[in-house]
Amino acid sequence: MEQHDHAAHVGYSGDKDQIIKRLKRAEGQVRGLQRMVEDDTYCIDILTQVSAATKALETVALQLLDDHLAHCVTEAAQQGGDVAEQKVREASAAIARLVRS
Repeated sequence: MEQHDHAAHVGYSGDKDQIIKRLKRAEGQVRGLQRMVEDDTYCIDILTQVSAATKALETVALQLLDDHLAHCVTEAAQQGGDVAEQKVREASAAIARLVRS
């Protein structure tokens, strides 16, 4: 996974606490899934919880994507040139990954 060094300059910084809260909730849901399997819970009940955990992560992904478009891509578009093209390609690739998942 490619990582970028933009720690001081990320679009989600204003939503960081909310995003962390959502991720912790999703983490709790996944741990609950593990317990359900360990406890031999009915398959459909587990699948229902898998759906809820997936939805929680999708919500985080969409928030991050929205923040990226509103901040990083918009800023790069104002600068123009290669940086703008790169940010649009990154956003397109991220959207494609989300749609495929």
